[in-house]
Amino acid sequence: MIRRIKHASTATCTLPIYMGFLMTEPNSISCTQLAETYNISHDSVNRFLEREDYTPHDLYQESIQHIDNNKLIVSIDDTVLDKPYSQHMDLVSYFWSGKHHRSVKGINLITLYATDQNGQNIPINFRIYDKSESKTKNDYFMDMLSEVLSWGAKIQFITGDSWYSSTGNLKTIRKYGIRFMFGIDCNRKVSPEKGQWFQLRLLPDFHQGQVVWLKDFGFVQLFKTQLKEQQRFYIVHQDEDDLLSFEGFHELHSSHWKIEQYHRVIKQVCHIEKFQVRRSKLILNHIFSALMAYVEIQKNQFERIFENVYRWQKKLFRPIIKNFIDDFILDKNHLLPQRIYK
Repeated sequence: MIRRIKHASTATCTLPIYMGFLMTEPNSISCTQLAETYNISHDSVNRFLEREDYTPHDLYQESIQHIDNNKLIVSIDDTVLDKPYSQHMDLVSYFWSGKHHRSVKGINLITLYATDQNGQNIPINFRIYDKSESKTKNDYFMDMLSEVLSWGAKIQFITGDSWYSSTGNLKTIRKYGIRFMFGIDCNRKVSPEKGQWFQLRLLPDFHQGQVVWLKDFGFVQLFKTQLKEQQRFYIVHQDEDDLLSFEGFHELHSSHWKIEQYHRVIKQVCHIEKFQVRRSKLILNHIFSALMAYVEIQKNQFERIFENVYRWQKKLFRPIIKNFIDDFILDKNHLLPQRIYK
């Protein structure tokens, strides 16, 4: 957790400094680079990563104050932080990557990502997959959901892909009184009428929003999307007398895909993958700092300080580049086109 201290801190490297470094350094993320950039010692940066003991609850407390905690749509998803060349690094293993469409070497980050009724979105809980804990992604999901509910998150909908749509998960979410939309594998069995069972891909007379009985669960609505040649099925569960229109499903589906934008920003802007430390505590503190940097970016966008984080990041370097060019060209007049006098 964020430490409570009785006396003024003498720490040279702090969380805000490290966050600012992650948000602005264009390339090299290392203790050495931060030390040279900010004129502090390498040891002070290393001590910061070694000293702190941040938790997912710390992220929640910072995040939840920036959105309207009412009728939240909370998405569950995971991404692999690529570490293809790592050797003897804690938490690194092989995980399936949707980006690479194969198992890759890296660290698996699982996130609960909340969107409020104003369309503002932010991460509210996370886990790093640790095989020594002998848990599955679904175990982590249920732990994270239970935590945010105990912390006071007011959730209306949970959304996720088919990886998280096990019958056990669906029943637990229903027990909490929360509605959901999940992708579902096409071989799951449904019954459009009593006594008739079909795999989803073989369901006759499919129509958007169709109500069916999902085996071992109960009534759900079915929806389908088509991306190029890829067909995906989704189930929606809410009050039985309150069916979702296809337009409502499309809005919910669009809200869920904001978590993919989050994955891109934490990798491309917050440099969550680019660390060179090896021990788990230092890795976890780096990842927490990157997520906090993302929260700060979202806060600035909510407040209209900037609208596009990629343009904002490029803008930081324009004065430096201009000053360099101005100095560079001073003694280069001989390289300009020369006028010939007759």
